[in-house]
Amino acid sequence: MESMGELKRSHTCNDLRADHIDQEITLMGWVLRRRDHGGVIFIDLRDRWGISQIVFNPEFNSEAHAKAHALRSEWVIAVRGKVTPRPAGMVNKNLKTGEIEVMISELRILNASLTPPFPLDEDIEVSENLRLQYRYLDLRRPGMADNLIMRHKACQALRTFLNDENFLEIETPVLTRSTPEGARDYLVPSRVNAGKFYALPQSPQLFKQLLMVAGMDRYYQIVKCFRDEDLRADRQPEFTQVDMELSFIVEEDIYRIAEGVMTSLFAATKGLALQTPFPRMTYADAMERYGCDKPDTRFGLELINLTEVVKGCGFQVFRTVVEKGGQVKSINAKGCATFSRKDLDDLTGYVGNFGAKGLAWVKVKEDGEWQSPIAKFFTEAERAAMATTLDAQPGDLLFFVADNAVVVRSALAELRLELARRLKLIDKNTFNFLWVTDFPLLEYDHEQKRHTAVHHPFTAPVEEDMDLLETEPGKVRSRAYDLVLNGTEIGGGSLRIHQKTVQDRVFNALGIAPEEAADKFAFLLKALELGAPPHGGIAFGLDRLMMIIAGRDTIRDVIAFPKTQKATCPLTDAPAGVARKQLTELHLRPDWQ
Repeated sequence: MESMGELKRSHTCNDLRADHIDQEITLMGWVLRRRDHGGVIFIDLRDRWGISQIVFNPEFNSEAHAKAHALRSEWVIAVRGKVTPRPAGMVNKNLKTGEIEVMISELRILNASLTPPFPLDEDIEVSENLRLQYRYLDLRRPGMADNLIMRHKACQALRTFLNDENFLEIETPVLTRSTPEGARDYLVPSRVNAGKFYALPQSPQLFKQLLMVAGMDRYYQIVKCFRDEDLRADRQPEFTQVDMELSFIVEEDIYRIAEGVMTSLFAATKGLALQTPFPRMTYADAMERYGCDKPDTRFGLELINLTEVVKGCGFQVFRTVVEKGGQVKSINAKGCATFSRKDLDDLTGYVGNFGAKGLAWVKVKEDGEWQSPIAKFFTEAERAAMATTLDAQPGDLLFFVADNAVVVRSALAELRLELARRLKLIDKNTFNFLWVTDFPLLEYDHEQKRHTAVHHPFTAPVEEDMDLLETEPGKVRSRAYDLVLNGTEIGGGSLRIHQKTVQDRVFNALGIAPEEAADKFAFLLKALELGAPPHGGIAFGLDRLMMIIAGRDTIRDVIAFPKTQKATCPLTDAPAGVARKQLTELHLRPDWQ
């Protein structure tokens, strides 16, 4: 192997154009492809920026040509040569450098490579586990490299916007204490404090509130957070948040800042001009119309409530559900009366995965008559009333679920998405933002037999609902808001409680005794008594956001070194066992070894 010597890179592999012809240049990078055409050797040389075609011609330089015979895929080389136009008919319009090639006069082989475990062409399918095991090779692939470059541009854009809005970028601790709410913590045993543990932060929530008490006024941070929870395609045990907090503000201030962040970010990464302000919808409206609090608004298929219409109908299943306090809701799949019986059976099985005991359906025939096993149970007047409410027209397919409100919402929300996929109603080039507001402050957990916080226990209640905290806590609305993009929650936040008396009342509604509150949150409660200003904030999931922007199906494709769905790292083989001595130093008993 050789050194670079006096060679110094003059251009990247994406720089060269027709106006560089006849210039002497130096490139460095990896051999992507090698082709030997009758003694003339062509190499596609790749670096982070792109690809240039380099040529070893024995008539131009026999020494460089002789050395080039040894080159193989992913060898690292430095070359010097002259930029020349490609021969007539050989221009590659798919490459930015496709008009030229570089005739090489000097080759230095900086490092050889074993045969890679998979080809590094972007369009080659490779198992994800193998890609993660050799992630450094996977990141050489153009698509994966582009994801990280796009992520960099996004971070630069949001920093520029927030700096211009007078925010301060401030770091908060990574070693902190465990809190009783939320997902499971990752714990770190203390060597110098026997039997005690730090926790890795699930978010910087309490520290950013304390920064507002400290008078920092506007804070942000691109921060690593950690949650020990079951993983999905859009979850990782360690993930990145764009975190911010502001003082002396109301919800409208948060909306403006957040929309500015999104506008700057999409302009930098996609060249798109977003329309603001973003649409808004209350939590209650979202649940009623879409069955979930993060609706995808790129298509219709909204849920329609038939409970009042069918409460006295002749179909006993519907009537009984309503009498027991349940709901009957429907989706009108316009023009889908052509669905086969197999299609209908498949969809019935699908909603069963989400608790539905069945899926009733009606096909509206061209003459307006109903084709359905349940049609005979309704009078003509009942059918007419249902058809009017559902705007049922010939050719439509009506779906019904009757059950308690939770099952109805869940089953029809998922049916809505499945229908959209089958009918190809989702435009992947559309980005629909939506603010969801007025979330409940608390929800009742039947297993724990107490109320829990919908967002977190530091969320401010709506002022006019404050008197319900002691009498009907489940009816208290919060000053919380989520930002949804194409059916994915990409951010959430709230105005915070800034008065200790209110925080005490919320803790009480949550069943957190004063002694427990003092033990776990004494520092926060004391801060609230020492001049805490009104404040609030929001945090965006950077990984999820970049996944959507990059058009990927998993956040692992936009993270440099992600974990698998089992929270392992095939590259480093983490987590791994440690020496018994390390455990005993941490005052842990290694009984499992």
